[in-house]
Amino acid sequence: MSEFTLNARRLLCPLPVIRTQDKVKTLQSGDVLTVECTDPGVMQDIPAWCRINGHRVLETRAENGEYVIVLQVG
Repeated sequence: MSEFTLNARRLLCPLPVIRTQDKVKTLQSGDVLTVECTDPGVMQDIPAWCRINGHRVLETRAENGEYVIVLQVG
């Protein structure tokens, strides 16, 4: 298992989800990806994308205008 970070700051929907999808395609099952965003829509969009695609959301948090989602690749 490896850990990765994706900077999706200053991107508006649907770009954070698309960038997340593209990054996940390069990872292996069990890897952990932290996605850092500034678009509040990701708090619903990325977890929904994870459910559809078999990935697990480990954590979501909002702090100082930034939104962070930590997911494990399924």
